[in-house]
Amino acid sequence: MKKIVVKFGGSNLKTKYDIQKIVQTVTLYNRPLVIVVSAFYGITNYLTEGIRTVKRDDGHINEMIAYLKEMKRATIEDNIDSEEDKDEAYSLISERLAQVERNLLGVHYIGDIPNFIEDRVLSYGERLSSLLLTLILRHKGFDAVECLPEDMGLSTDGEFSNGTINFKASEKSVSKALAAERIFVVPGFYGISEEGKITLLGRGGSDYSAAGIARCIDAESLDIWKDVNGFMTADPKIVSKATRVRTLSYTETAELSYFGAKILHPRTVEPLEPCNIPVRIFNIDGPKDKLNPLSIIGADLDGPNSKPKSVTYSDDFAILRVSGPGVGIKPGILARLTDTLDRNLINIKSVVTSQTAINFYLESADLGRAVQCISKIGEKTIINMTEIADMSIVALVGAGLVHEPMAAHRMLKALASQDIHTQIVSLGASDVAAYVVVNQADKMRAVKAVHHEFFE
Repeated sequence: MKKIVVKFGGSNLKTKYDIQKIVQTVTLYNRPLVIVVSAFYGITNYLTEGIRTVKRDDGHINEMIAYLKEMKRATIEDNIDSEEDKDEAYSLISERLAQVERNLLGVHYIGDIPNFIEDRVLSYGERLSSLLLTLILRHKGFDAVECLPEDMGLSTDGEFSNGTINFKASEKSVSKALAAERIFVVPGFYGISEEGKITLLGRGGSDYSAAGIARCIDAESLDIWKDVNGFMTADPKIVSKATRVRTLSYTETAELSYFGAKILHPRTVEPLEPCNIPVRIFNIDGPKDKLNPLSIIGADLDGPNSKPKSVTYSDDFAILRVSGPGVGIKPGILARLTDTLDRNLINIKSVVTSQTAINFYLESADLGRAVQCISKIGEKTIINMTEIADMSIVALVGAGLVHEPMAAHRMLKALASQDIHTQIVSLGASDVAAYVVVNQADKMRAVKAVHHEFFE
């Protein structure tokens, strides 16, 4: 029988009591599973900030270890009754925290944070979660064992901070390591390079690592547990009449995630689509009498009846406009600029050119750095660079959208009716998405207007 890969994220690990919800959920499956866990809520940020403080202040190391130890102590005391099991848990958690401490001391002694050390330290958020959940599940009577990515051979391309799983190197070893009919608990977020170094799979990458493991073992499904009711036609915090989206295609899901929906990491469906492994979204605060997926992601689940599914938004958007006579058509300029940004690890979301301007769509955090990088090239054709911030993308997503003659008209008409100025309009870059760029101040009104036009 195929296994199900079950992912519990940081939103399921906010308090010491959340572990009890996870145990109830595991009981509901009543079968062998592969469980992938994130760090406790906020821990990755805590480690990220802490490692930078430790570089200059070794006294912060003891504070960090004490904080992490107290967090795990509270969870152990609330979920393990047996003194013998408690002693084992304290001993194993202390061993793992000692590893964190040694790495932090190394950072302070050398006064630097090498990328391989940073990845290793940040991975301990997940590794502490997986160890603790394994111990609690065993105490509750489950046949559970922790299995680390380095032990199962989850290989990556070796890129630090934002690695990609090497499936050719991983599938056989991962499938063999997770073959037994028991519960395996795996820390998400990281894999191992060919050189044996820990490489993170990108921020929020536990979803991606769970999907990668699901592919490696040819899972029945990837079940992701959240604290929300699946995908919605809009963010219910903005649109009170938002309704649930019960089915989505892989492409629709990828675009919704890319344009700001926070349900899944944008790369989650990437490993699953070639194998047609479905993703099921659950709410951990929902009824515990049966497994009831709120949204299901798969291949063309709607068939010919596809339609707009959701309107979403992202504030993580900025434009760098490079201007000058002929920059849009002079051979080699675009290649040099994109190569420069790429070498400096600046992700380009999109590029729009004209005779006199090249517009780079970037993540907001990269805007200033992009200006600095391009300034160093000394390209004489470039007369001016303009930074355009405080922008938001508002995207309408649904299969067949670009083939619907009136879709763009309806979207722009809805925005115009609310006197919302669109800086950029894009239709056709993807078969399932149309988007506009508006001022951030207009974002909420734009989402409401598009939702009202298409879903109410």
